[in-house]
Amino acid sequence: MTARATSSVLVGRDADLAALRDALKRVRGDESTTVLLGGEAGIGKTRLVEEFRRHALADGVRVLTGQCVELGEEGLPFAPFVAALRDLLRRDGTAAFDGHEHEFARLLPELGPAGPEGLVDANRGYLFELVAGLFGRLARERPLVLVVEDLHWADRSTRDLIAFLIRSARTAQALLICTFRSDELHRGHPLRQFLAELDRARGVERLDLDRLDRDGTMEILADLLGAEPRPVLVDNVYDRSQGNPFFVEELAASSDPDGCRDLPDTLRDLLLARVDRLPDAAQRVLRLAAAGGTRIGHDLLAEVAEVHDHALDDALRTAVVAQLLVAGVDGGYEFRHALVREAVHEDSLPGERARLHARYAAAIEARPQLVGADRAPAEIAHHWYSAHDHPRALVSAWAAATAAGKRYAYAEKSRLLERVLELWEQVPDAAERLGMDHLALLEETLLAASTAGDYARAMSLTRAALTEIDGDVEPLRAAQMLERRGRLMRVLGKSDGAAELRSAYELVRDVPNEPERVKILANIATHLGKVGREEGTRIAHQAMADAEALGDPAARVAAILTYGRVCTREVSAEAGLAQLRKAEELARRTGDVPQLVHALVNLSDALFEVGRYTESARSAADGTVEAKRVGISRSTGAFLLSNHAEALFALGRWDEADALCAETARVDPPGTLGLHWLQIRAQLRLARAHPGADELVARALSFLGRPYLEHQLAIPLHELRVEAALQRGDLAGAVEAAKTAIAIPRIEEFPRYTWQLMAVAARAAVQRGDRALAEQVHAAIAGLTTEHPAQRASAAQTRAILAGAPTGDGERGRHSPGALPAWQEAVAAWRTDGQPYPLARTLLGLAEAAAAAGDRGLVGEAVEEACCIADDLHAAPLREELDTLARRVGLRVSSRSAPDEPELLTVREQEVLRLVAEGLSNRRIAEQLYISPKTASVHVSRIIAKLAVANRVEAAAVAHRLGLLEERS
Repeated sequence: MTARATSSVLVGRDADLAALRDALKRVRGDESTTVLLGGEAGIGKTRLVEEFRRHALADGVRVLTGQCVELGEEGLPFAPFVAALRDLLRRDGTAAFDGHEHEFARLLPELGPAGPEGLVDANRGYLFELVAGLFGRLARERPLVLVVEDLHWADRSTRDLIAFLIRSARTAQALLICTFRSDELHRGHPLRQFLAELDRARGVERLDLDRLDRDGTMEILADLLGAEPRPVLVDNVYDRSQGNPFFVEELAASSDPDGCRDLPDTLRDLLLARVDRLPDAAQRVLRLAAAGGTRIGHDLLAEVAEVHDHALDDALRTAVVAQLLVAGVDGGYEFRHALVREAVHEDSLPGERARLHARYAAAIEARPQLVGADRAPAEIAHHWYSAHDHPRALVSAWAAATAAGKRYAYAEKSRLLERVLELWEQVPDAAERLGMDHLALLEETLLAASTAGDYARAMSLTRAALTEIDGDVEPLRAAQMLERRGRLMRVLGKSDGAAELRSAYELVRDVPNEPERVKILANIATHLGKVGREEGTRIAHQAMADAEALGDPAARVAAILTYGRVCTREVSAEAGLAQLRKAEELARRTGDVPQLVHALVNLSDALFEVGRYTESARSAADGTVEAKRVGISRSTGAFLLSNHAEALFALGRWDEADALCAETARVDPPGTLGLHWLQIRAQLRLARAHPGADELVARALSFLGRPYLEHQLAIPLHELRVEAALQRGDLAGAVEAAKTAIAIPRIEEFPRYTWQLMAVAARAAVQRGDRALAEQVHAAIAGLTTEHPAQRASAAQTRAILAGAPTGDGERGRHSPGALPAWQEAVAAWRTDGQPYPLARTLLGLAEAAAAAGDRGLVGEAVEEACCIADDLHAAPLREELDTLARRVGLRVSSRSAPDEPELLTVREQEVLRLVAEGLSNRRIAEQLYISPKTASVHVSRIIAKLAVANRVEAAAVAHRLGLLEERS
């Protein structure tokens, strides 16, 4: 994927843009205002000013812009004012100077011969008055904005003129904006004192631009790449750029999928330009500091510097004055930007880098307090590895991984253990040094990778581990590895994992009972139950019985959780919930947080299924907190984030659901764990006609191309495909997608998801007039159970939709006499369930049926309520459908008001429509109504426009369906 060079969007600057617009408002109120806009190079000052300029010009404001030139104190005097005046001359001609062309010719030679030198050169105050007077005249005509860019390069004369305009002239209706680079202002820079003086002047305000956060970085990357970037790319680019927009653009342009490629040469040269201007001693200390990291304490730096304190202090002071290092309040130093550190470190010679890292490692080993006890293991491991001392790197990486695991930092632990694996072959006595064999290291690394959510790597490690395990000698160990591999293959969409799971069961079935065996049995039952319900149920019973025999709390929690989800057909919903509550309480009592998180995943899902959406959201939220506490947000905890979002979506709290989906995207769950939130967000954005809906739908549907996808994930995707086709008007595509979905094997075993699919498939059949699909839906729903409120509501909605299905005579879209009661039943069912969006869609169907039955009062009530729901949810497509229906039946609706009832069609148009429905041509209509064919054609065109249809045939169909051909009393 290729990135554009620069972003076209302004990101993260809403508050700053608002501040500039507020300043312009004050200027309009005759309050003289100056804004000093600061920020580091590349932060987006010019981009912000350009956006503000566009708004100002649209409001009729005159904007003049000038830029200082990088020539220092001896540079061009008044350079930005010369540029602004030249801009004025180009736009307004010499008349703008009001007869003072000769005086201004000293600044602008193209104005003609200059006036007497004494008037300007000998009396600078006169020049200042001339400039102030000119700006005053311009401002009296209309508000004026004067932009002076790059004030850090301003000469003394320019600064003096700016000070005069701010302090003495104080021109009304004029806004002065001065931009400057804050990272250029070293201690002796003349602008530092100038800004300090201006800060005390009346009407002057400072506006400092901050770096972007991760979300802002992601927005820029999405714009540059033309698609939503992968979370790993966002993380890497954000970490390296630290939110500087220019650096984000440069790193994106490197075309690296993960954002880890070496710095582009142009960017490296730019970063090193200021370093190269430093004395050699300062450059050496910078290279030393760069080896230590972005932040480094003074004591550590002094320990490894091998120079006298005074020399070190002098070199550091030089780097701080040059704005390359920042002195912290804690006595340490930080590179002003991480990319500067990266460029400096890469510029060092390889041997030099290795020696520096070895000095750091030895220093921190001797005195861990130099970096803090919590950071010391990781720092030591990093430096020995970078020093290429393999034996020390091996041991220190293992120690650091152990320390990371104690902090629940599983991603860091996984990374460090991968380093241990890498170094194992390079250290002959690695087993003796670590006190473990290679298989144990593989198992430890696999567990860390899996817990951190790196499932692809974990699956690779299972293959390596299985080659080292003898199943006859260690059946439990082999079974555990096979169970993990089967589960990972299913989650990654590689296969259903049944072969591995069954092999694991054969190994563990006859092993003596112990807690680990019960946990393996429970996991096998959970995942095999999704392939074969009876097989999973049988093993779940075995796990429960063995857990009770042991009495071990952890084993009981695992068995109860499995039994509560796999054996749902054997117990009532309330009994199943009671089991899950029992597992939750037991996990809390024993302090088993991972199992508690697992329990809350299952509980939140079960509560959602029975329609207790608020409780589901609460359980998921509680579990998310616990998952974060023990570092499993990207694995088991990912279920909780999407379960929470799903519950909020059902409750109609769509903004909160969307925010949770965004949070889940940042977590970047692996494999199919990343599908649930994606499907929810795609569904939400589709319902809102969000500009990014199509991309999200496509990303979600791409999961259908995987070798395996379990039913509870696949069925909602098929529903999404049909819904997306309906929304874009592709009725043929919707019908084809619906037929494919209904043909999925074993679909009747998953009524929770299948009923929703049937409702949207029925809509496709009716809208397309496809009798075969309607009959398929009829046949499919005959074998579907309805245990919970949402299922009963979807069933009633599906039957109501099918009441308008095409009949044997080829007609379509006409509601049968029983349609109205069916829609009333569906509305009542959705009210019982409590989800607002499907209720609003069902109210739309009720309104159409009521219109066909001639019950205009019921139409008005249904449309009004549905419009209120659609407005609350910002469901634009639904609101558009409601508005179209209202127009067709002659109702006028607004967001929050009751509908009025003026007729949509005039009496004559109704007469014409009846004849259109009978199939008459314009000429025959004219003969029947004693009007001209041209007049008849005009009436037909108006009818088609008012009914929002494409042609005469659709107009007739709408008229039949909505009862517009009934005689009005």
